[in-house]
Amino acid sequence: MRTAIIVPARLASVRFPRKLLFPVRGRPLILWTALRLRQQAPEFDTWFAVDGPELQKILEDNGFRTVLTDPDLPSGTDRLAVANETVGADAVINVQADEPLVTAGHLRTLARLIAGEADMATLSTRFTSGADFLDPNKVKVVTGTEGRALYFSRAPIPFPRDLKGVPDQAFLDTHARLHLGMYAYKAKFLKDFGKLAPGRLEMVEKLEQLRALENGKTIAVGETDETTVGIDVPEDAARFEKALLAAGL
Repeated sequence: MRTAIIVPARLASVRFPRKLLFPVRGRPLILWTALRLRQQAPEFDTWFAVDGPELQKILEDNGFRTVLTDPDLPSGTDRLAVANETVGADAVINVQADEPLVTAGHLRTLARLIAGEADMATLSTRFTSGADFLDPNKVKVVTGTEGRALYFSRAPIPFPRDLKGVPDQAFLDTHARLHLGMYAYKAKFLKDFGKLAPGRLEMVEKLEQLRALENGKTIAVGETDETTVGIDVPEDAARFEKALLAAGL
């Protein structure tokens, strides 16, 4: 199975407009992600599915391959599907363009999971605070005994009834899992996904992965202790810079 990394990248962002061009130490955020992938995953064929020439020029000027996609595509997964028509991979690892601390461990776990029978694969990790568990911007995932996703939600699930909804550390360590927004897909699933109508639960939660579950697709969930810093709001860029300092970068 030939597995490629494709990074969907678009400038439109409601909470943080044009964030992929936001400079961190004078370097656009998209380049931090690109250079990280080059360092952490040189064995994978890596492409960027961009929505316009501005991102395309920055990436290609720094030696990265791009596929120009329609800016009006409804989702990042649709952008991946279109890009893979050019790339031609059997399986695709989707790294978010605003995840500049992705690790080799993340990528190799996703590659291993998608080589199995599941249509999709993704990652989860432990919560480190009750406040994060209650935060609707932190997506939760619950899994079955075989490590397949049962549901994703912005709500605090599973709900700690015996604790009156207030999680303690034991609950967080044992039951709560934070979803990390990295995925892998079989190529056939990617091709078919765009033909599926947005799901009822997907529209309620604004979580695209629920469309797969609503249509009977399987999602393998891998566990990792390696967390990332996703850049969703301007304050996250400051967190990323602190992480760089802490790592001596």
